[in-house]
Amino acid sequence: MTSDADEAAMLHMRKRARSITFALPLSLLLALSGLPDAQAATPKDALLIGQVAEPQSLDPQVATAANDSRILVNLYDGLVRNGAGKLNIEPALATRWEISDDGLTYRFHLRQNVRFQDGTPFNAEAAKFTFQRMLDEKNPWHNTGPFPLAFFFSAINNIETPDAYTLVFHLKEPFAPLLSNLATPTGLIVSPTAVKKYGKDFGRHPVGTGAFRFSEWQANQRVVVHANADYWEGKPAVNTVVFRPIVDGNTRVAEMLSGGIDAMVEVPPDTVKLFAKHSKRFRLYQTVGPHVWYVMLNAHVPPFNDLRVRQAVNYAVNKQSLVDNVLQGSAGVADGPIPGAFSWAANPHVKPYPYDPDKARALLKAAGAEGATVTFYVTEGGSGMLDPVPMATAIQADLKAVGLKVNIETYEWNTYLSKVNAGLDDHTHMAEMAWMTNDPDTLPFLTLRSDAWPQKGGFNSGYYRNPQVDALLEKARLTTDNAVRGQLYRQVQQIVHDDAPWLFVANWQQNAVTSTRIQHFSLQPNFNLLLNRVTKQ
Repeated sequence: MTSDADEAAMLHMRKRARSITFALPLSLLLALSGLPDAQAATPKDALLIGQVAEPQSLDPQVATAANDSRILVNLYDGLVRNGAGKLNIEPALATRWEISDDGLTYRFHLRQNVRFQDGTPFNAEAAKFTFQRMLDEKNPWHNTGPFPLAFFFSAINNIETPDAYTLVFHLKEPFAPLLSNLATPTGLIVSPTAVKKYGKDFGRHPVGTGAFRFSEWQANQRVVVHANADYWEGKPAVNTVVFRPIVDGNTRVAEMLSGGIDAMVEVPPDTVKLFAKHSKRFRLYQTVGPHVWYVMLNAHVPPFNDLRVRQAVNYAVNKQSLVDNVLQGSAGVADGPIPGAFSWAANPHVKPYPYDPDKARALLKAAGAEGATVTFYVTEGGSGMLDPVPMATAIQADLKAVGLKVNIETYEWNTYLSKVNAGLDDHTHMAEMAWMTNDPDTLPFLTLRSDAWPQKGGFNSGYYRNPQVDALLEKARLTTDNAVRGQLYRQVQQIVHDDAPWLFVANWQQNAVTSTRIQHFSLQPNFNLLLNRVTKQ
């Protein structure tokens, strides 16, 4: 049991470690904020966006990261989309649709006179191609995958095209999240001609019907897109957008302050107040969206195959301190896998695990796990990961204080994803992760079901298993009544909270900053960037 003096000393050490980590970069950033605006050196029609990582792929059915989605939604359109500033469903390439009373047939009426950026026509056959490529293993273009989120549409039994502009999905069973899933990047429509031309390299040569057409991708330097003059909603206001991967958050901030970029996403928490202070040069944007930052615990191997140890970790970590001090108040403490942004599905009776290191020690002792050593995979940066290394360091310190030795292994984002998405091995016990979703079904269905273990194509990399959760998630997909769905998800939230397959940490309030030369910029609740109306003075 630690004394008040011991706890004060640990807090002092943590704050001192944080000051050592950030003192030099912040002093540099403050100095840069007085530099003349370097944006005058960039072409007037170029909008420069600072991204958090190099893209994985620009094939919407292959990519899984929000970092990639911010580019994808500007190159492609889906049948439907989320309305600007909302999570509701509105027409896109489909102008209207009907759903049968039994929930098994979805009939989409498609927009006419739309062309892909390669000049080929968009029609029902092109839309059908997109889904069959993912879903039919015998399809000749299925080998252009893998398609990790194809089971967003696994309820589709067959697809009909009665005429050139009608697309009909016949489902195996009712599937409540279908329209929400169609509004995700995985539902974006690709050019069949381009897929057939480039094969597995399509992700480096993307072609859609979107507001911008692809120009170039220089690895680890930039992705460049140009305005699509023939876009069905009208030519974008800006001619060129350059997406620059700048992995280090402080480097991104320095580029923003010196004028090297016009906008940046995922502002490091320590610098939010800095941009707010310099309102004559910058605009700070913040909005709430459904986001969960967590640490998966490998339930397949000791010590986390013991419920008591998983719960101990949740009691041991001071999550309020993490969101207040590391994330500088830019997030709230998470209580489970369904964020409160889904008010109709979140469980108000489930509360975050309180900070209780004494209870954590007692649970570890009861489980015989005192002094255990665990390996913790940590990413340098990535979509929705906020401040991953400082977060991991603080978690490591809290776990050390209750008797767990944590060895951190750090990886670049895409390398990290390849390791974690394959499933945690027997020597890896913890791994950070963040998800941004537009339906309460998505995160638990992809990451907590028994059938979502990596070997089965899912993202349950910690090998959690609970048949009751499996049954509730399946049942929630079979009803289109949101009131009933909400009741089922609230049960899932309670069970998963109690089972503690993750260390539940934070729900982020997303942010971005732009130069005051940028107009009509906005953040979307689904974490995408819609740039076709943005202007640059």
